[in-house]
Amino acid sequence: MSHELEMVDGEAQMAYAGTEPWHRLGTKVSNDLTPVQMQEAAGLDWEVGKYTLAAEFNGKRVKSDKMALIRKSDGKILDTVGKEWNPVQNSEAFEFFSEFVLAGDMEMHTAGSLRGGQMVWALAKVKESFTVNGDDRVESFLLFSNPHQYGKSIDVRFTPIRVVCNNTLSFALKGRAGYKTGHRTVFNPEEVKETLGIASEKFAKYKELAEFLSSKKFSVDSLLDYYANVFPRTSGKKVTENVKREDLSRNAELAHSLLEKQPGAEYAPGSWWQAFNSVTYLTDHLHGRNEDNRLYSNWFGGNQNRKVEAMKKAIEFAEAS
Repeated sequence: MSHELEMVDGEAQMAYAGTEPWHRLGTKVSNDLTPVQMQEAAGLDWEVGKYTLAAEFNGKRVKSDKMALIRKSDGKILDTVGKEWNPVQNSEAFEFFSEFVLAGDMEMHTAGSLRGGQMVWALAKVKESFTVNGDDRVESFLLFSNPHQYGKSIDVRFTPIRVVCNNTLSFALKGRAGYKTGHRTVFNPEEVKETLGIASEKFAKYKELAEFLSSKKFSVDSLLDYYANVFPRTSGKKVTENVKREDLSRNAELAHSLLEKQPGAEYAPGSWWQAFNSVTYLTDHLHGRNEDNRLYSNWFGGNQNRKVEAMKKAIEFAEAS
């Protein structure tokens, strides 16, 4: 299987605390590592630098106004950037978590490198959790992504994870697009640290939404309407009202089939919480060419947005029920 997880000298650039990852790769560590120790265990203790690009033309060396973003440990070119592009070192990303880990508010959970080093991430477990209907546990995490790629921004997001099925949902922490810091400005970790309080507020709000969805029941017709809205048909007649089973798109039909088969289906059966989680389970565990592709899409790509929209739609349908 082809992995988006970066491999260097046969070693996966990833470290994890807890259960073994899907691909059985990476370095298992204890859950009491400092951020620096987690960075080293994941093989992310390298720096990047900008170097002027040049070309040979008519026997002369012609400099470009573009620069190569190069990993200093092995000379690999990660991307081409402009002169005003400010690289953020991995050490700065991990340092962000230090005071919270030392204070006992978080513990490092997972860290790794995707797409040949272009996307470095660190996931820390925030020591907050809640249960829905007594046993359905949801835990709080903070995801810090540090891209070494033109056009991508540093992004810090609140990510609740439903334990029974490992479903994830990434919430924006500031504004519509999340808390993002572009590379045209100098990275300010103190400003980003304000997101911890925002994440706590988001987690409390998410608990309210989960409890609300678990208290509201869907009908057969409204459930089909929901799936048709979340996974609309891309060809042929598009139907989003008075939907019949045969009107559903392939993905909508698949989500419907998972309703009572998904892990945790026994919690709040017949509720909009169950319906919403069938969508997150599908995107997290079945979509994509492989597990790494799903991880990238769920955290940084299209599936991230789809799950947020699925939550919004579930709330709309629950309010109307």
